[in-house]
Amino acid sequence: MPEALSQPRSPKLRCDVKYVFADPPQRITVVKHQPHTMQNTKFGGMIKDRRIAAGMTLRSFCRETAIDPSNWSKIERGVIAPPDDPELIGRIVGLLGLSGAEETELGDLAAIARGQIPADLKDEELLAKMPAFFRAIRGQTYTRDDFEKLMSGVEKLHKP
Repeated sequence: MPEALSQPRSPKLRCDVKYVFADPPQRITVVKHQPHTMQNTKFGGMIKDRRIAAGMTLRSFCRETAIDPSNWSKIERGVIAPPDDPELIGRIVGLLGLSGAEETELGDLAAIARGQIPADLKDEELLAKMPAFFRAIRGQTYTRDDFEKLMSGVEKLHKP
């Protein structure tokens, strides 16, 4: 049996390259799927996780949503930005059976990946205050607990 070495590749690609020493030498790429977690909160990761959980291949998903598989693969890997087409997002949400909260999260992730502020947050008064918020947090080191306190405070502001 050939001996194998493993060299980790970029975590973004989520794969390892294994070199199998045989005659002739062989290179095998092993792709490892990582579930949607706090470290993997991008639009493409969320869709890929839901697609795989639904038992759909990339090609079957693309066939059902009328999307080019090559481009969609690039979106799932974060190589190109997600679409800005509400009709397409609606087809994806329907196909994957996403809840209302998941649909909102998906829209937020898509906007962030495109470098935009989510459409429902484009309030002029709120946007005018964002530079002050960014100045206040810039250059600071925050812990997970700090962010949880911040989120708790924001949630309290929205409760009646």
